[in-house]
Amino acid sequence: MLHPELDERTDVRADVPWVTVVWDDPVNLMSYVTYVFQSYFGFPRDKAERLMHQVDSEGRAIVATGYREEMERHVEAMHGYGLQATVDRATEA
Repeated sequence: MLHPELDERTDVRADVPWVTVVWDDPVNLMSYVTYVFQSYFGFPRDKAERLMHQVDSEGRAIVATGYREEMERHVEAMHGYGLQATVDRATEA
């Protein structure tokens, strides 16, 4: 082995940002989704409405980016509000 210290099988992508994705569903009203985005994330009304419209028209919206653990907490919170949400790796542009 040339570099045994590198053989720890560390995921070099572990620091890649993660995202919280909120998905469209047939249950929640658009006004409620806007309310959740404002009350939980603290988004101003215009940003909350823009994200809500993205969920409605595109089927999903990325509402937060950061470390995985934080994104998992956001997903749990969204589930607590009755919204469908998942954690995913941020795509590199």
